[in-house]
Amino acid sequence: MTFSIGVVGLGQFGSQFAHLFKLHPGVSEVYAVDELPERAGKAVEALGLDGTMADFDELLASDVDAVAIFTQRWTHGPLVVRALRAGKHVYSAVPMAVTEEEIANIIEAVRETKLVYQMGETSYYNPATVYAREQQASGKFGRIFYTEGDYVHDMDLGFYEAYQYSGGENWKETASYPPMLYPTHAIGGVLGAVPGHAVSVSCIGVKDERGDGVFDKDVSMFNNDFSNATALFEMNDGGAMRTNEMRRVGYPSHIRESRFRYFGTEASFEQLATTTLWQDKQGVLDVSEQLETKPSMSLDDPSLADVAPELRDAFISGLAPVHDAARLPAEFHGAPNGHEGSHQFLVDDFVTAVNEGSLPPVNAWVAARYTLPGVVAHESALRGGERLAIRDFGDAPESL
Repeated sequence: MTFSIGVVGLGQFGSQFAHLFKLHPGVSEVYAVDELPERAGKAVEALGLDGTMADFDELLASDVDAVAIFTQRWTHGPLVVRALRAGKHVYSAVPMAVTEEEIANIIEAVRETKLVYQMGETSYYNPATVYAREQQASGKFGRIFYTEGDYVHDMDLGFYEAYQYSGGENWKETASYPPMLYPTHAIGGVLGAVPGHAVSVSCIGVKDERGDGVFDKDVSMFNNDFSNATALFEMNDGGAMRTNEMRRVGYPSHIRESRFRYFGTEASFEQLATTTLWQDKQGVLDVSEQLETKPSMSLDDPSLADVAPELRDAFISGLAPVHDAARLPAEFHGAPNGHEGSHQFLVDDFVTAVNEGSLPPVNAWVAARYTLPGVVAHESALRGGERLAIRDFGDAPESL
């Protein structure tokens, strides 16, 4: 079986995913939709796509089977619901949504339409998450009682250019996006390996002091002045998870922007920028080589011309030894990858789910557990760290 898909938002990451969808043998046609028609046309020409559509409305009215949404992060929730209600399967970039109501609306739409929804959380296939998931499944951790997931990406390392690329003249209004409303890289890497979910949170937000109009309440469309935030979550099994979302930090985020730690009663696992260690009561094992990704393309590839040099590592990182490359279609061999080897797996997950009528790993219920804790954490920070309960939408059904 095959299906057709329209990619909405042919910017920096959207174009890379359009290329992978076009390569996948389970996809018949790929169409481009962008508010800048010239950008969509350029993608069709460069990637051999099957055409463009004028806008999102035309895409929804067409007979295309699925949509992949790569628009601004605060727009995802409403667009996803519209697409599902129009009868389209949906792949959405992160985050799932920015409010509890939007998340609930997506789950309701998936439940009623029985269509495939997948959030493209890259950390699910981060080599550290893959390794920890395997160790947890084999019982080597014992009981995991404490975890940490950090998304540590300094604004100076490419984010100014990224927001200018996507935000136009008023880019500073959007560059102040609250860090905890983009929690899925940090939380997804933990929960992608550890069964369970967060039930409450206390969060501290750190107000920005740069004074350049970014993270300035008077400029921000989100009324936000937090550039860093730290949250401590209570888990449903009595354990704890801590998350950092940092945008002003002296750290080489171009080397490793997401990093994780898992502590169990029998063993533990810890990451720094260039080192990863597995530890038990007998000793320490350096597993860095197993998690090291290989470049899938050159940093100077012409397709990255619009990407800040400090961000290009996230676009070129390929597979690591810990990845199961054998499960990917042969057409992906030698193709671009990114975010520590995750892009190809995410595309294959979605295509497989649509063609088989199955639930992908990061389905709507899982995506809610990756996303909503951050939404509530931001509210906690606005309330000075008040501990707040986190709603859980339950486990995913066994089938659509």
